[in-house]
Amino acid sequence: MARRVSLPSADDLFRPTTEPAPAPQPAPEPAAPPAGAATSAGAAARRTSGRVKHDEKMTVYVTSAELLELESARLRLRAELGTAVDRGRLVREAVALALADLDENGADSAIARRLSGEG
Repeated sequence: MARRVSLPSADDLFRPTTEPAPAPQPAPEPAAPPAGAATSAGAAARRTSGRVKHDEKMTVYVTSAELLELESARLRLRAELGTAVDRGRLVREAVALALADLDENGADSAIARRLSGEG
């Protein structure tokens, strides 16, 4: 007579093996701008999302050289500053910086100058 083997259920196989991650800490408040500096509500309120689950996705195509520069910047941040970030977070931070500069400086921002061919 053949013997039947008892196998674990899917719930047993895929159960969490570590404790849940703690809730993310709120980002520190940015330092007050110097006296006389112009700020807009959009620039002051713009914060990157950091390491959270993102619901939206955007595909960006880059050249091989641009990808190597991005990866080089990521490795440089890790080597020189001890800041380990992935490429997605690095891109989100760069976009946030560019948008804050655009909010604050408008046509004089670096992104506006570059896109208009001046920079």
